[in-house]
Amino acid sequence: MDAILYYVHDPMCSWCWGYRPAFQRLRAQLPQHIEVRFVLGGLAPDSDQPMPEEMQQMLQHTWRRIEGQLGTPFNHDFWTHCRPRRSTYPACRAVIAAELQGQGEAMTEAIQKAYYLRAMNPSDVDTHEQLAEELGLNTAKFAQDLTSEAVQALLEQQLALTAALGVSGFPSLVLEVNGQRWPVALAYQNELTTLNDISAKLHWVKTKATIAGWFSQ
Repeated sequence: MDAILYYVHDPMCSWCWGYRPAFQRLRAQLPQHIEVRFVLGGLAPDSDQPMPEEMQQMLQHTWRRIEGQLGTPFNHDFWTHCRPRRSTYPACRAVIAAELQGQGEAMTEAIQKAYYLRAMNPSDVDTHEQLAEELGLNTAKFAQDLTSEAVQALLEQQLALTAALGVSGFPSLVLEVNGQRWPVALAYQNELTTLNDISAKLHWVKTKATIAGWFSQ
């Protein structure tokens, strides 16, 4: 029985950064017949406006909360070294442009580390281009793809899929089996909670199919 586990995230989502260790452990324990697909949710559209002070304070509080609850490291120098903007679409396009060279996941991790550990602005194209160079990508192609209509179209497709999955917060997990979809319990510290939820849903699908087979005989 084939299944898809959608992981809906945003490279600038602080809770996604906090969830990263648990998600890595989850992926290592998933049955082989479950395909993991990454979906970019897109927290905030393009903007050149500075982030409002109230939002900056709220996000700093969120960082400290994640640190306290999960032990996730953050470099708080970002708030004094950078000019924050509430704009995550550029980072999403950078992930897509890197994926065109087979490095989408690597770019997501690079953006997270740049933002949360290196105090680099993840909304800036200069940051994305530096990370592309560090990842060994074809930087000329990457720069061209970043502003291309094709990459924008791919982003819009992922945003539409996020909406179709019924996701409104990140990170989120959605399991698809035989065209049916269910939200999956997401635990930041114990991946077994998620594994058990997935197993229960797969068992229910298998049982339902077995019963349907009996009645069709």
